[in-house]
Amino acid sequence: MSSYGTTRHQHSPAAHAFSAKDRVTDYHTTLFRRLIWDGTVPLEIRINPKHLPANSDRALESYFMQAPRVSYLPLILPEIRRFFTDLVFDEQSAKDIKDEDWWFETVDGTSLKWHWPIGLIYDNFTISQSVKTPHSNLSSMVAPLRLMLHLASPPTEKLLLNHSPEACKQSFMGQLKEADFIRWGNTKRITGLRQNEQDGLWEGIKEHNFDDYWRVASKVTPTSGSHRPQSPGPPPSSASMHTRPPSAEPSGTSDREGAYNVRSVPVRLYLPDGPVLQGLVPPLLEDGSPYTLATYLSAHVPLLFPARPPAPPPSRTNPNPQPPAAPEPAYALVQGVVTPLDSEMAWLGACMAGADGWVNVCVGIINN
Repeated sequence: MSSYGTTRHQHSPAAHAFSAKDRVTDYHTTLFRRLIWDGTVPLEIRINPKHLPANSDRALESYFMQAPRVSYLPLILPEIRRFFTDLVFDEQSAKDIKDEDWWFETVDGTSLKWHWPIGLIYDNFTISQSVKTPHSNLSSMVAPLRLMLHLASPPTEKLLLNHSPEACKQSFMGQLKEADFIRWGNTKRITGLRQNEQDGLWEGIKEHNFDDYWRVASKVTPTSGSHRPQSPGPPPSSASMHTRPPSAEPSGTSDREGAYNVRSVPVRLYLPDGPVLQGLVPPLLEDGSPYTLATYLSAHVPLLFPARPPAPPPSRTNPNPQPPAAPEPAYALVQGVVTPLDSEMAWLGACMAGADGWVNVCVGIINN
């Protein structure tokens, strides 16, 4: 069983000249970003028996590992190869097998794209199973994602990219630039980074180093802001894993850089075995109220997320009426979490986006 370790951080003693409200906002933003970063998914990897060399040890047919949600399949290939080279392949076969011929499928025959984050691959498979498995519930589907590793004949037209880390890096940077443009209407924040800073973003992903990644990402990612000021403060002595790197502190950051002031939130909507939907998602409605996940889903998939009926008028016996209960045929997954529908899209964009800047909303079906 393989496990990726998490980085540890020393608490920064630096005092910051921003308000207590800003400190609370920063604490919670960093907490959620850290939780997303440390998230992992279980994988079970088997080699297609037809592709196993004749002298392979077939008793060790599976490799189990915990892979970071923010990582990519090309980045975990070296570890997978080491296992199979050391314990399964014979020496000559290990030399003859070419990495460029490797590719992955799920157990239901879906080819996996090299440029999708591993967490998105896991969530997309989860929602696809919600349709295929009668009376399924999310807790019963929390299990290793079983992948079939093929050693020959990659379907290049489905994979889109080759498996090299460099190709994956270029795709990752392209996603960052697209997310930057959707937020601000330009890509100045990304293109304005020095080359070593741009490289540092990818190195942070490769090495799974939270501080290295956010030291640069904080320059292009909006702060969560504080649309609703009522929020509990951090505990008197917060754990070091929840502190933000000093270079990522928002000291002096103007509200213009806040999540509620972007032009649009970078969001993609994934449906079970369906298309990927993408559109403009403003942080606020015309009346100034937050644009919520419920509003977004009701607009794009109203049959799965119908608008809630209004609450009845107050009465003497019921001074604070609630809207009547409505059927819930579907649920929304963001970073593997069933997300409340009243979540604000601006907040999701600042705290729950992937390392590439995108909020990936995966819709699963509730089978009762």
